Amino acid sequence: MRTRTGPKGGERSDHHPALRGARVLRDAGPAHRSQRARRARRDLPDAPADLCRVVQGLVVHPFLAHLYGLEPTALRHDELEIRAAAAMLDRMLALDSRPLDEPRPPERRFVGNCRHFTVLLCALLRARGVPARARCGFGAYFDPPRFEDHWVCEVWDEARGSWRMVDAQLDARQREALRISFDPLDVPRAQFLVAGDAWQRCRSGREDPQRFGILDLRGLWFVRGNLVRDLAARAKRELLPWDGWGLMVKREESDASELALLDRVAELTQSGEERHAELLDLQDSEPGLRVPRVIVSFNLGGAKIDLGPGVAN
Repeated sequence: MRTRTGPKGGERSDHHPALRGARVLRDAGPAHRSQRARRARRDLPDAPADLCRVVQGLVVHPFLAHLYGLEPTALRHDELEIRAAAAMLDRMLALDSRPLDEPRPPERRFVGNCRHFTVLLCALLRARGVPARARCGFGAYFDPPRFEDHWVCEVWDEARGSWRMVDAQLDARQREALRISFDPLDVPRAQFLVAGDAWQRCRSGREDPQRFGILDLRGLWFVRGNLVRDLAARAKRELLPWDGWGLMVKREESDASELALLDRVAELTQSGEERHAELLDLQDSEPGLRVPRVIVSFNLGGAKIDLGPGVAN
């Protein structure tokens, strides 16, 4: 079995059968590369647990800012619109130029949501040669029995030979406030439903679609949007939770042909790496799924956003 040497000399297997097609997930992608960011992250630790602590010391979630003594009016909400990990790191260093592994005081942390925590952790892991991918779906641990719009990171566990989910957002304060009973470094799949799982549960009648969403935005149309986002994330196009394109720009019910297409997406996004090429082909070939260069921002009143080169299909 051929191995590669890891960032600090350790050997790493490249040929576990479940990882066929996944080696690309070690590359940060064109949207996440920056010379300044690369220099800043060079001396960071390797272990996912340590990198989670780094991320938690850099980012604060606006919905939970009160846990850190911050008033909503003190938050820089414009930072929520930053998509690329490299741009996030550049802003973090502009706010506080110390090494990234030194926790910032809450008022000097980057203002980001679960997607920012996740994408930043993914980028740091990939930079260390660890396969990682962002997953869009729903968390069961914020407002049970509801399933809240959420993102986590899937990390390849070499010892298990499988992916495990890591919630980089859940630091000690949040675990206490939310009464989290599981290990955030190994989130049970019943506690976080990837969007494909949520879609299948709703389609089969096992779950009520009105339990899925955020705030007053709920229903099967919301699950559909996260399913399209999760597919894009599997193709390493990790856009913002309120970015819209294709099938997610409407709230009307899907017709039979769309439902069949989305059923296939739900299946593929939960399949093994042997179907990863099929997943990428579907995401690239279907107009309702493909990420265009110009998308709309629901957070900015439907404004059109040009993603620039290197992100769109």
